[in-house]
Amino acid sequence: MHHILVVDDDPTVAEVVTGYLQRAGHTVTHAATGEAALAEADRRRPDLVVLDLMLPGGIDGIDVCRALRATHDRLPVIMLTARGDEEDRILGLEVGADDYVTKPFSPRELVLRVDSVLRRSAPTSAPPLRAAGLALDPTARRATKNGTDLALTLREFGLLAFLLRHPGRACTREELMREVWGWDFGDVSTVTVHVRRLRAKIEDDPANPALIRTVWGVGYRFEEPRHG
Repeated sequence: MHHILVVDDDPTVAEVVTGYLQRAGHTVTHAATGEAALAEADRRRPDLVVLDLMLPGGIDGIDVCRALRATHDRLPVIMLTARGDEEDRILGLEVGADDYVTKPFSPRELVLRVDSVLRRSAPTSAPPLRAAGLALDPTARRATKNGTDLALTLREFGLLAFLLRHPGRACTREELMREVWGWDFGDVSTVTVHVRRLRAKIEDDPANPALIRTVWGVGYRFEEPRHG
């Protein structure tokens, strides 16, 4: 049983989402404002947050996500956005949301997305991965570069792990979306944003990446730099 924090100021949406998640076997806590969400997350750390982008008061969903990332970098966050608000959706991903669902949405779809994210956040018994000073331990969900811990989100960790398992191979955005996100279709800009965030954390010069290389017209390839 997982504990889900639902953050939405619309009581009808919150009630419906809570009901579906509870019937799926989860325990649910509801917060109607950004302030209440942060207080609740500090009081009892949830296993996942469903976060509405548009919240009343001085702290909106972007602020909440940014604050959660500062204190709970591995906490999965699914953001709810209005259909067509591409800029807001990309901003949400850039501040650390792992996934998004656009309104109006099917509650069943949201539950499936929640369960998918939770499955992928569970530790695995896969062997450690090492390359270019990077070390990933899938069992402990720990990543380091040259011995220094990296604060990677769920999707960033999964993305880096997949690329490390397939060094030197060009991976399409669609393949990455399918293998890392579990989506058979969706907005591939999600992958682009996460690659940009990941580069900022692992590259010596993110503007001129040496590890995660862009393969124009295809996607991305992980390369271990050659020395000498």
